[in-house]
Amino acid sequence: MNIISWNVNGIRAIENKGFLEWLTNEAPNIICLQETKAHPEQLSSHLKNPVCKDGTQYKSFWASAQKKGYSGVCVFTKTEPLDVSFLGIKEFDDEGRGLQLSYKDFVLICAYFPNSKDGGSRLQYKLDFCGAMLERCKALAAKGKNVILCGDYNIAHKPIDLARPKENENNAGYLPEERAWMDVFTGNSFIDTFRHFYPDEPDKYTWWSYRTRARERNVGWRLDYFCVDSQFISKVESSAIMANVDGSDHCPIKLSLKL
Repeated sequence: MNIISWNVNGIRAIENKGFLEWLTNEAPNIICLQETKAHPEQLSSHLKNPVCKDGTQYKSFWASAQKKGYSGVCVFTKTEPLDVSFLGIKEFDDEGRGLQLSYKDFVLICAYFPNSKDGGSRLQYKLDFCGAMLERCKALAAKGKNVILCGDYNIAHKPIDLARPKENENNAGYLPEERAWMDVFTGNSFIDTFRHFYPDEPDKYTWWSYRTRARERNVGWRLDYFCVDSQFISKVESSAIMANVDGSDHCPIKLSLKL
């Protein structure tokens, strides 16, 4: 089973950049998108329920922000989930920050973590969201559920996860409080799957600023993650960064499971 996660920075914008052709060719079992910036009624029928090359149609589930053109997540899935829910916390659901889907073998959370913004103006909102995610994942694991938390975390965890750590120590996405939360999260037996397979591999990023040809020069940040509970890591076959896929300032990431 293949699951892809991608911050598309506007699903309507990426539709015009070959997204549907790429999706039908890649044909993952599930794809989780963040920063969709749209409500379903604003989209073409092809984009709401894409069809794969083999004729399989994706079912789609959406969490859209109240504010038009802002935030939002969606999940396209070939397999009907057992249950789908919002996060159930108004301040986060109002911004379309996440969806939770239950399957036979795992619970999948597609999350778009807030940006703490310049000067940390939204840092407390970000930390509140992070805390809620940790508690949700811990509660699911305590019930014996296998957990996959994927999406744009808007955090580079370690110095290896961004090109210029020293210069960014006081910048959003690499603030001490954000990195400390990642320490706590991974310290609670949730595993960063990419680093599980590639603990010391540098220069692997998922986001590049549109300014100063950052992607061309690979001056980036690893902000996008698939994390799983420790009981489920044995089912993870691979975790990859799809850096060759264009269309957004982020690239997709892929998790392959052996179920």
